[in-house]
Amino acid sequence: MPNIYQVGLDKNTANYTPLTPLTFLARSAYVYPERTAVIHGQRRYTWLQTFTRSRRLASALAAHGIGEGDTVAAMLNNTPEMIECHFGVPVTGAVLNTLNTRLDAETIAFMLEHGEAKVLITDREYSLTVRKALAAIQRQILVIDVDDPEYSGPGTRLGTQEYEQFIAGGSPDFPWRGPSDEWDAISLNYTSGTTGNPKGVVYHHRGAYLNSMSNIVSWGMPPHSVYLWTLPMFHCNGWCFVWTMAANAGTNVCLRRVDPKLIFEAIREHGVTHYCGAPIVHSLMANAPDELRSGITQKVCGLIAAAPPPAAVIEAMANIGVDLTHVYGLTETYGPAAVCAKHSDWSARPLAEQVDLNGRQGVRYHAQEAITVLDPTNLEQVPWDRETMGEIMFRGNLVMKGYLKNQKATEESFAGGWYHTGDLAVMHADGYVKIKDRSKDVIISGGENISSIEVEDVLYKHPAVIAAAVVATPDVTWGEVPCAFLELREGATVSEQEVIEFCRQHMARFKVPKRVIICTLPKTSTGKIQKYVLREQAKSSAAIE
Repeated sequence: MPNIYQVGLDKNTANYTPLTPLTFLARSAYVYPERTAVIHGQRRYTWLQTFTRSRRLASALAAHGIGEGDTVAAMLNNTPEMIECHFGVPVTGAVLNTLNTRLDAETIAFMLEHGEAKVLITDREYSLTVRKALAAIQRQILVIDVDDPEYSGPGTRLGTQEYEQFIAGGSPDFPWRGPSDEWDAISLNYTSGTTGNPKGVVYHHRGAYLNSMSNIVSWGMPPHSVYLWTLPMFHCNGWCFVWTMAANAGTNVCLRRVDPKLIFEAIREHGVTHYCGAPIVHSLMANAPDELRSGITQKVCGLIAAAPPPAAVIEAMANIGVDLTHVYGLTETYGPAAVCAKHSDWSARPLAEQVDLNGRQGVRYHAQEAITVLDPTNLEQVPWDRETMGEIMFRGNLVMKGYLKNQKATEESFAGGWYHTGDLAVMHADGYVKIKDRSKDVIISGGENISSIEVEDVLYKHPAVIAAAVVATPDVTWGEVPCAFLELREGATVSEQEVIEFCRQHMARFKVPKRVIICTLPKTSTGKIQKYVLREQAKSSAAIE
């Protein structure tokens, strides 16, 4: 018997439009044309001006033959130009590839070649790296220079046109259309590539739209929020917040570099209400001098992600009045796709218990279908007992299309109908996920599994420690044992033996680091500690001994 609801009730232009975040900019320009959209140094742009500039960019790109399926790369800081690229590039049908500004020329060259970029929009600050990358490429790429008035450092122009000159030649009336199919690619983001070449993660318009909206709903952002760009826009398209702020009709406060002094100045001057960042950003803020943090009267909300935030960071931020919410995700999930959704009764509990509750990876974002912890061998749900470890897996619209030109990796990551994160976790009795470690970071010592994160959490409690990372180091007797790398607060001193004794007071003896190395920890541009560097260092030093 036919389904009566499928007869004569088809999609048409009146009842269906493919989802795309491009509509957010057009709406805000229509409804709030004079409201400030972007602040950067002395520059101010309204939503109408941002819309017009994005249309000019699209028109200029189209005039140079850029269209559906082409790639436009951007090597930019958190500046107005980067915001405009997030709209002006995809409205032509092209795909935006935001490049990590901290990468070396060889890696940038690989990305430009692998993504087949036809245009590169680059900040003058990175001219040395970009010049080397372009020299390694066999084909021609149209280079557009951004000469930001807020930057006065070294660097030269590489292209034939500067950005302002380029968009001046574009039409402010360029047709503002979305994709014909919401599954079409909107952006390309490369993974960090710690082993081998980085993988190209492809986002679609539907996922970008839904995650942009979820950022608002899952975080509870009020309309017209003032958002400070401490998170790089090149990282997962700024966790989709470039598009989120257009939907919110709020204000983007741009910041070229992360500096506690600049952060607190911007919060005070512009009335910042929201910002995002890795644990290191919050740690820098929490440990800033009192005089930098004074004079902030408005409520400030922060999202923290990357590695699970140390308890000490959560507690410190609470003490200075920042309402911190923990989110979790990966490049492959458009940035955050899970949130530690708070309950009203949590605030009445002891601070130590609040820290424990708020430090979890939590539950799915509103627009994500599922996050769970499964046994990776049989994909069965692990018990909700806080003890049984499995792998975190996602399913839903906030999962990438796949890896560009890498079908094998795509199929492996989607095995069994779930996206496999590689993160090991447990399920709490209330259904909240709690990470224990990356699968490659678990230390197996004498047959016992040691969570590096658990050891790091103890180390962060030491008053001299500002950053900690624990990795495995080879051991003749136990196979491998924990090795701790510590970065100390300014002016602080502590000996290896003092750290070891401190750990013995707070954890089982087999989990205590056998070696402690004081150093400056290597970090990515988004603040993640590069454990793969430390693992190699631990192996090398063990071999020498």
